Parts: sequence; C-alpha cells; structure tokens
Amino acid sequence: MSIQSLAESLDTAALDARPLPGGGTGLTDTAEAYAVQDALVARRLARGERLTGVKLGFTSLAKMRQMGVSDLIHGRLTDRMEIPDGGLYDLSGLIHPRVEPEVAFLLGDTLRPGGDPAAAVAAVAPALEIIDSRYDGFRFSLPEVIADNTSAAAYAVGPWSALNTPDDLGNLGVLLELDGRPAQTGSTAAILGHPLRALAAAARLAGPLEPGTVILAGAATAAVPLEPGTFVQATIAGLGTVRFTTRATAKTTGEDT
Repeated sequence: MSIQSLAESLDTAALDARPLPGGGTGLTDTAEAYAVQDALVARRLARGERLTGVKLGFTSLAKMRQMGVSDLIHGRLTDRMEIPDGGLYDLSGLIHPRVEPEVAFLLGDTLRPGGDPAAAVAAVAPALEIIDSRYDGFRFSLPEVIADNTSAAAYAVGPWSALNTPDDLGNLGVLLELDGRPAQTGSTAAILGHPLRALAAAARLAGPLEPGTVILAGAATAAVPLEPGTFVQATIAGLGTVRFTTRATAKTTGEDT
C-alpha cells in the first residue's frame, strides 16, 4: 500500500468511524510511517484545520518495554481537536475512544533540538487527551500507530500557569476521575521521570518548535475507555484541574481491549 493510499485509508476510517484491520498495512519502517502521518495530516490541513501542537507517545518506560521500542513517537495536534475546558465533546465520530491525563506545555520561545526546554516554556497546564486508534481493537504495530498520528483524537487543556520552578513538575500527584469516581491515579514522574524530558524529546523528534506551540508531554496514567455521557476530570497537584463532558447522545462503535 502506497504512502498516499494508506493516508487516505486512515483518513477515511476516522471520518467514517470504521476501523481498519491492524497488522495488514505492510508498514515496517518508521521513516515511511512518518511520511504517511505527514500525508494524513496534510489532508486535514487541506480541509481547513490548523496545526496547534505536538503530542508524544510511549513516554512511559513500562509502555516502551511492552511495545519493544527504545524511543518515543510523536504526532500532530490541530485546532479541530481542541475541547474547551469545561466544554462538551461529541463521541459519535470516534471508534473506541479512551482518555488519559497529561501535562501540557505552551512554548514562549522557539525550542530547538538540544536547547533548554524550561527556558522555552511560557506556561504549563493540566491536560486530557482522547486517543482513538483507527485500527480495530487498538491492535497495531509501531509503524502503524505512527502512521495513524499516534491515535490522536482530541485534547483539552486546563488553566495555564507560569513555570516558576521546573523541579516542581517532577513528581506531582495525578488523579483521573470519571463521573466523580477515581479511575486512575499516578504521578508526573511516569512521564520519562520528569515531563521536561518529554519536551526535550519533542524538540529532537519534531523540532524546531515555534512559540505558541502546545506540547502534550505524554500520559501520566494508563488510558481509560470513554463512554458517552461521562464527566471527565483530571487534577494535577499544584497545577490545577481540567474537565469536559461527553455527549450522552453520541454513539461509538468498535471494541475496547
């Protein structure tokens, strides 16, 4: 399958909320996978979407070991993926969504590979990311998930605050709640030991990154299946809270694993 045809298939799967069979694309090379991702994102930009940032995947060392990989992966964020803090989000266009809490960074200066991540940060915030693989049952190879823009679907960012003391981000408590009940607990230390390391990785993988770029540093806990009619809230100690509600009228298809 060619780069353009696979990008079209992934794009159509997302638009129609119908998954593709994982493991059947023939992708084996990560460089080719990123070329598919570029073509996929280009299709979205051609429809009027605007790039807003970068997201990272496999920032958990345990997840890297599980997948048998030794490096992070990255995808792209657009304005159509943004959920207002406290807003509503319709799940009807997704296949089998999951949600996870993250740390978000806003760049105030250009972040170049090898540069000082903390010096480029204008603000930091709690965030939530919805992931939704376009492969059936969330089953995919490493190149396939890269091609699928790292399963990115949507994201919400809470109140921004200044990054006064970078060391304070290293081990903050994280709580993910669904309908007021704890769903996952964790620490920002799960993000490569410190979220700023993910920022440095983003610069290495996707840089240089311009001022105004939002960077999702990676999940601080495991992802949780997301149903319509759910109030979702993530709290990061010292950073604050971010929340949204999924529409109860939405319908999803597919199977979570």
